[in-house]
Amino acid sequence: MERKNNGQSKHLGNLNFDNTYSRLPETFFQAIAPKPVSNPRLIRLNKVLAKELGMDPCIVEERDLDIFAGNAAPSESQQIAMVYAGHQFGNWVPRLGDGRAVLIGEVLDKKGKRRDIQLKGSGPTMFSRMGDGRATVGPVIREYLVSEGMAALRIPTTRSLAIVTTGELVARERMEPGAVLTRVASSHIRVGTFQYFYGQKDEDAIRQLADYAINRHYPEALKDSNPYLGFLRCVVERTAELISSWMLVGFIHGVMNTDNSSIAGETIDYGPCAFMDEFHANKVFSSIDTLGRYAYNQQPSIGLWNLSRFAETLLCIIDHNKEQSTAKARGILETYWPTFEKNFHSGLCQKIGVEHNEENLSLIFRLLDHMSETRADFTNTFRNLPKLITAPDIFNGETEEKLRSHRAFLDWSIEWKAKITEQKESLDTTFKNMNKINPLFIPRNHQIQRVIDFAIDAEDYQPLEEMLTAITDPFTENSKLMHLAKQPQPDEEIKQTFCGT
Repeated sequence: MERKNNGQSKHLGNLNFDNTYSRLPETFFQAIAPKPVSNPRLIRLNKVLAKELGMDPCIVEERDLDIFAGNAAPSESQQIAMVYAGHQFGNWVPRLGDGRAVLIGEVLDKKGKRRDIQLKGSGPTMFSRMGDGRATVGPVIREYLVSEGMAALRIPTTRSLAIVTTGELVARERMEPGAVLTRVASSHIRVGTFQYFYGQKDEDAIRQLADYAINRHYPEALKDSNPYLGFLRCVVERTAELISSWMLVGFIHGVMNTDNSSIAGETIDYGPCAFMDEFHANKVFSSIDTLGRYAYNQQPSIGLWNLSRFAETLLCIIDHNKEQSTAKARGILETYWPTFEKNFHSGLCQKIGVEHNEENLSLIFRLLDHMSETRADFTNTFRNLPKLITAPDIFNGETEEKLRSHRAFLDWSIEWKAKITEQKESLDTTFKNMNKINPLFIPRNHQIQRVIDFAIDAEDYQPLEEMLTAITDPFTENSKLMHLAKQPQPDEEIKQTFCGT
């Protein structure tokens, strides 16, 4: 770790921190500093993200390490834990909040965009509900890998700036090494943030929060004749687009509670998330989702359910007449499915290289049926489709026998070949475009676990670096990393994921 003291160099300690959220009333947060740790060690700095934030990634000072660990605060920062409520698996919880995270402030990135910087695993707050407020190495690595993988897939997400180990053990099912994740987000305002004040029947606070969110995230809503209705419209559209992008890469969030739903339209709180290996529409990974509420194919419906809870919180400021307010909000919510389907259906057609129309939608849905029947690998099936024409021997070698020998799939492939060869676009262009949206590398569950095992058992972080090299360039073939594109063997498959803290 290079340690310099150059006043002209931009490092974390001398970025211009602010915290506009802390200027809201005190009922919105708890002012609190992270709890110091004994022996912090910087394991990973996201140099690309650091540059975006205006930092020089080659300069990490002792003070920067202390900030990443929660042992020191940036100058001018107002550190807070945010309050929120939420529906957890459909059950109302009137107060939740940042139980193991502290927002250390906001910075303007190189493009002038305001970004939250938060420490996760930074110790207890008033919202910890008897928890220790700490995080362990495993979940921190998981969130780092998956969030950076999502960013590379061009899916809106919180980001991971740094991993610091604490030198302390944390009590879980066993004693595990502690860690702190530095998370970067457009903001940490959730549906549950609005729900907290709705539960308190605090109309003034809802209005203040809405005004803040509009000015920060959706200034275009101010042009609407009813800015609060325009705000709802923006959040509905952004959420529909986000969830459609999840579905197109086989991502399962796993815990789509309203407190894990960002009004900025970013993926947040990765807990028991997973990318599907073999395709099944009802796929569930989360160990606590016993009823399948947040299964892969339920995510679009849950997105609308969460938005409906969000709309409820705004009714009192949309219109003083409750019936009119409800009717106006319902009209906005009714745009959700058309927005989702437009993005999802056009994306599906792009994945198989055909134009978006009803006939081609039937074609893609039949492919999904065949994939489900044969438990074909979601990511590799789409990535390998061009090889049906360009290199059938390679396709047969890289595609599971259960799919390529499936009679219905063979019939489907004949129809698909005819479709794409009759299009105006050349096959070469079609296949190049397909490979730009069908990833080769995703953060696969078994590979994430391998990275975590090396980190915990041997303090070996080379597998982490190798996996990041692959998933942050997910569309590009890399002969040295092709083992990371393979689906798990039966003895490697991970069938359940856990929230972890």
